[in-house]
Amino acid sequence: MIRACLFDLDGTLLPLDTDRFIEVYMRELAPYVAHVIPPDQLIPSVWRATRAMIEDNDPEKTNEEVFQHHFLSLTGLEKESIWPLFEQFYRERFPQLKKHARPSDIARQVVQAALDRGCRVVVATNPVFPRVAIQERLRWAGVDDLPFEWVTYHEETRYCKPRVEYYRDIVDRIGLPPGECVMVGNDMQEDMVASTLGIKTYWVTDWRIDRGQPTYSVDQAGSLADLLRSIREGEGVFSQTPN
Repeated sequence: MIRACLFDLDGTLLPLDTDRFIEVYMRELAPYVAHVIPPDQLIPSVWRATRAMIEDNDPEKTNEEVFQHHFLSLTGLEKESIWPLFEQFYRERFPQLKKHARPSDIARQVVQAALDRGCRVVVATNPVFPRVAIQERLRWAGVDDLPFEWVTYHEETRYCKPRVEYYRDIVDRIGLPPGECVMVGNDMQEDMVASTLGIKTYWVTDWRIDRGQPTYSVDQAGSLADLLRSIREGEGVFSQTPN
């Protein structure tokens, strides 16, 4: 029986071109910190610190701690000189980046349909952004007020996608066996890897990402609209839910 739905955010509940969005994000961030660090140093340092965070497997450190350590080591900056500027950017400029996303009314219906069937719901977004940025994108998707059991925030998680430990942490936190959960996402390598833990998978194809290798088991695939119908009608992986 499926008791929990884990929903990816970018490209799934929030339709957008992830690569394009990151490009715009970097371009908009640079002016906020240019008097402290030039763009030609900022952007490579952010990428290298992000890569280190994704590859890190230390269970004692949060993603936030790993990113901060590597970014500050790479740039030689003190946290007090740069982090308030990052926070200012998220308050003032980041909300305006909504124009680069394509919110769909279906996303809210999908999550509500899962709740209506008695499923527990988790936002399983890759926690490479801080809480404020994830909360803002949940608002863009129109789901920020729904009763998610957990959102995988940068500050509270210890692993990133595509590490299987990321998914193990989620099922451990909600106290369910992997086979009673389904991961809903658009990325073959980052989301469907959950299948290696025994989690059921639904591949959302509207903004599908597939880098070729590795490939993972997919239990069901379709558009966001197909997903909504499957949940409501109890089809496929959703044929056994609490209600």
